Amino acid sequence: MATYKQLLAEKEALEAKLNEVRATEVAGVIEKIQSLMAEYGLSVDDIAPKRRRGRPAGTGAAKKAASSLPPKYMDPKTGKTWSGRGRAPAWLGKRPERFLIES
Repeated sequence: MATYKQLLAEKEALEAKLNEVRATEVAGVIEKIQSLMAEYGLSVDDIAPKRRRGRPAGTGAAKKAASSLPPKYMDPKTGKTWSGRGRAPAWLGKRPERFLIES
């Protein structure tokens, strides 16, 4: 049965062989990529993705600030208003018709 030191020596030898084989395979892959890039006229910018932060412009649900709704309810004490959409404010209470804006 092999000893601990013998197994460590075998491990180091295998790791060295792994690194050597990987280096030769990587060199072959790089050469193949370069030849394909030259054949198809590609550059690094064509292949590498562009790094961007955040969401791309124009995607998702866009908020329209210009088309805000007119208020339907107003608190006479503070002057705060509510359009009737979204969560109801606390000042509205159980009888919202008291705060309805006449239009």
